[in-house]
Amino acid sequence: MESLREFYIQRIKRGLVRRFNNLKIAAVAREVARREPRPRGTPIAFFKASTGIDDLSWNSGFHLLTSWALRLQGVPVAYFACNSGMSRCVLGTNRDDPARPMPCRTCVYQSSSLYAGIGPHWFGFERDGDLERALENLGIEELSRFEYVSPAHPPGARTIPLGQLCLPSMRWVLRIHHLNDDEITRTLFREYILSAWNVARHFSEFLEETKPRAVVVFNGQFFPEAVARWIARERGLRVITHEVGLQPSTAFFTDGDATAYPIHIPQEFELNDGQNARLDAYLTKRFQGDFTMAGIKFWPEMKGLDEAFLRKAAGFKEVVPVFTNVIFDTSQPHANTVFEDMFDWLDLVQEEIRSHPETLFVIRAHPDELRVRKSSRETVAGWIEAKHVTELPNVVFIGPRESLSSYELIQRSKFVMVYNSTIGLEASLMGKPVLCAGRARFTQYPTVFFPQTAEEVRNRMKAFLEAKAIFVPQEFVRNARRFLYYQLFRTSLPFGEFLEPSIRTTQTRLKSFVLDDLNPQRSVALDAILDGLLHQGDFLLKE
Repeated sequence: MESLREFYIQRIKRGLVRRFNNLKIAAVAREVARREPRPRGTPIAFFKASTGIDDLSWNSGFHLLTSWALRLQGVPVAYFACNSGMSRCVLGTNRDDPARPMPCRTCVYQSSSLYAGIGPHWFGFERDGDLERALENLGIEELSRFEYVSPAHPPGARTIPLGQLCLPSMRWVLRIHHLNDDEITRTLFREYILSAWNVARHFSEFLEETKPRAVVVFNGQFFPEAVARWIARERGLRVITHEVGLQPSTAFFTDGDATAYPIHIPQEFELNDGQNARLDAYLTKRFQGDFTMAGIKFWPEMKGLDEAFLRKAAGFKEVVPVFTNVIFDTSQPHANTVFEDMFDWLDLVQEEIRSHPETLFVIRAHPDELRVRKSSRETVAGWIEAKHVTELPNVVFIGPRESLSSYELIQRSKFVMVYNSTIGLEASLMGKPVLCAGRARFTQYPTVFFPQTAEEVRNRMKAFLEAKAIFVPQEFVRNARRFLYYQLFRTSLPFGEFLEPSIRTTQTRLKSFVLDDLNPQRSVALDAILDGLLHQGDFLLKE
């Protein structure tokens, strides 16, 4: 009874905070509309469809503040926003009941607060009968590969890969990688494709009407943004994507794919004493579990290796940790280059586990697998059970809720295996050999051992297990430090002067500030973003 009462109290509190936040946003938006000078030049288009429903998400905040800063500099901005424009959207889909109606009313109200004082280009939904008939008898595999060009298009028009563009959203919203070929899943996939095509038609008309110089979208993985990016690039337009940065209250903007985190580091760049000290101070806190990612603090209390584990480890020749990822995460389409997916890699790992009883393998599930409101339905624990892996005497499984220190585990390891987890970069920083099986943010530079075929991964694993010692190239540690420094202190653009965590730390609320604070001369983040948008800059903080 008490927990139910607390639930309703928190719900009312969140509603009040959201209401006051929206009133503040609308007031500032109207003030921006009053203060902005007469726009000059061609506009920059801002696309909004997947950055929040009834509250201000961090990415919605980055979108809004950046557009305000541009407008106050006299740069025209064209907003393209959803007004019940999809029969099914990613954030509105209830994975337990995909047929439940979308929360369009609250979502449109939220967007109306953001764009107070200026009219966005709203798009609604229109079903395409020809497309609907083309989809009606297709299975999941066919839907995943589905491409389409409307009969109304002229001969020779290029098809749009709607199935491919919608597949990451299907996996994300259902919290699985391998989609079930059942009618519920097929129906949802069809509605996503129909909605994606509707976005494509309306966004094409919007681009034709506004003729922007560039398009800004949230990460480009969810199907509305993926379609918008595809349409814009087909027209030769520059597309900028953004995501939450590595530091608290920060954003990452890029001309590439934000979820792949492309970073250009000059070959001659070396950390000086001050930069090394700054990085070491961060790593000290990180190795103690004192960090957040996207507003989530995974390890409020990190525990060391207990006596039971140490006794078990003492009975083996060596320890090899295996760090996994969340199978549906938006990083996975980039990661799956060597293996079809993470479980395909784990199947190979299992074979080597059975062949090396002298080695203790510690398989660790990612803490995000059981995050509230984001729990995976295709888990490492499920794979472990299905494959009977914990029946092997040389396996320890650490679940996503266990706060055992990965860093102490790495220190005791012979080498470390990862799919594309950031822990691989940190293990490399600690001087440990790291065998990576999926493309990761840090594999764009030589930081770990990253074989390019599954057979090469197997051979390297065998070689490492049989070797008395493993040589780690010095460039791995050098590049790992350079890459992490850039991620933390050059690409993570601070918005803390404008935004603060809300009741749910995955959401944000607007701080009080004067409009002059949005001048790029007074904000290092907006200076980097506006330089990138207007002058082809690199979206990096100046040193």
